[in-house]
Amino acid sequence: MSGPGVRRTTWTALRARRRALGRLAAWSAVEALPALLGGVLVARAVDRGFLAGQLGTGLAWLGGLAVAVLLGAAATGQVYRSLGAVVEPFRDELAARVVHGALRDATRAGGRADSAAVARLTHQVEVVRDTFGGLLLVVRGFLFTAGAALLGLLALAPPLAGAVAAPLVVGLAVFGASLPAMVAHQRAQVAAGERLGRSAASALAGHRDVVASGAQRRVVSEVDRRVTAQADAERTLARMAALRSLSLGLGGWLPVVVLLLAAPWLVRRGLSTGAVLGALVYVTTGLQPALHAVVQGVGGGGLRYAVTLGRILRTSPQPGPGCGSPAAATPPAVPDGTATADGSAPPAVRVRGLTFRYGPHARPVLADLTLTVAAGEHLAVVGPSGAGKSTLAALVAGLVPPEAGTVHLAGTPVAGTAPGALARLRVLVPQEAYVRSGSLGDNLRYLHPDADDATVRAAVDALGAGPLVDRLGGLDVEIDPGALSAGERQLVAAVRAYLAPVPLVILDEATCHLDPTLEATVEYAFARRPGTLVVIAHRISSATRARRVLVFDGDRPLVGTHDDLMTRSPTYRELVGHWEDVAPSPGVPVAHP
Repeated sequence: MSGPGVRRTTWTALRARRRALGRLAAWSAVEALPALLGGVLVARAVDRGFLAGQLGTGLAWLGGLAVAVLLGAAATGQVYRSLGAVVEPFRDELAARVVHGALRDATRAGGRADSAAVARLTHQVEVVRDTFGGLLLVVRGFLFTAGAALLGLLALAPPLAGAVAAPLVVGLAVFGASLPAMVAHQRAQVAAGERLGRSAASALAGHRDVVASGAQRRVVSEVDRRVTAQADAERTLARMAALRSLSLGLGGWLPVVVLLLAAPWLVRRGLSTGAVLGALVYVTTGLQPALHAVVQGVGGGGLRYAVTLGRILRTSPQPGPGCGSPAAATPPAVPDGTATADGSAPPAVRVRGLTFRYGPHARPVLADLTLTVAAGEHLAVVGPSGAGKSTLAALVAGLVPPEAGTVHLAGTPVAGTAPGALARLRVLVPQEAYVRSGSLGDNLRYLHPDADDATVRAAVDALGAGPLVDRLGGLDVEIDPGALSAGERQLVAAVRAYLAPVPLVILDEATCHLDPTLEATVEYAFARRPGTLVVIAHRISSATRARRVLVFDGDRPLVGTHDDLMTRSPTYRELVGHWEDVAPSPGVPVAHP
């Protein structure tokens, strides 16, 4: 029914929770008391009570059945409690596995965010949780309920036990033989759902380009094809329900037919009327519902469990024992600060021949860009919206791979360097600042957990965040990220980056929601901070504070001081607001020896 990975993972999850499984089995045995005693008690009530003219005796036997039912009902509540102790920890393990895999793929050098990871986390993990719990429930229910009913039937009328068990086994065999085909169709349905999700996400993310290029009909056709494939997979699964119905007919209803046909013959040979009625109770209230539950549960939820868990295991490998720890990170090829061959320190950023485009047929956002940023330098990057400023920041930080060219940080090649090693070389602060739930101090120390209160407070004061910290109630106060404004979140992220023990800080419009005065305070603080600063400028005032400015001026980026670019770059003059016709002179090339 499932691959070895699914079986191994399931077995490991069950074995790790043996104590909870023991409690589940114990309460299941109590819950099965009505299935074990029901037929015998009904037979005694009929034969020794009602047919013998002893009404009180018959009611007393039925009273015993009522006690058994009450005990079983009380045990049912404990069954669900024990079930939760097995299922919920397994669900948490899978969620952590999916999150780890998605973050690993998105943050590694050259990695990209996987939209299908959202489906795995929000839908597939919950499918596994629900179906895993359902499988445990129906399988243990079948084992205990059907086993109890067969034991009771064996004690009541041994010849009937064999006659009833034979068609039950045949029905289970038919069901088992059909499971491989059911698994294949269920796997096709899950894959079709993921393909549809990726296709729809891609179409929505690129809708402006689709409209601009007139490709609406082709994109709609592609999404429609995925929708049709998903619908076909769902219909095929629905047709597989016919095999489950055949299994139920053989194993659940055929024993009833056998019992009714054999009843006259059995009565003539001494079987009492109560025993026949008790046997019907065992079949119709014990065996038949148990078989129905296990066939429907395994044939529906079990298939979804096997296929969906297999999908998660293939796309989200188990984290290694050292994942996430600095010791597990791949060491950089050239350690930070190591001297180059001529004895000088390597530049903070060295970009060579960098080319990047969004799509194979799109116009390059960056084309053959070469740039060197010396250690300790303060560089501002300016240009019109869409010119490629944020793309350059992502490429330098190693968040996206270039089509061509190389990026080195302090002599370390970004390509192929583990996320942990990159995190020790640079910090990127995006426009949309991330603040997590927890204390304000924990948020500020996120990249430097060992920073003491005095260090944190000094950083807060340097960046002008003191009033915010005081208004929120200090470093130990629990904060709600949703209650902070965009500017307040940016200020928290800025202090966090300031504290990070890294030599390079990249601010990608990270102060756009701050007022100009506070923005200047933040940038001056970073400029005084040891290390290198690259600012993707939201306001042109950021360029006037930088030692050098990179301006995206059409197809030829230029670099120079503010005064140089005022003379040499028409684009820069327009950004600054000087519209007079200043005769340009040849621009300073971005490349440096």
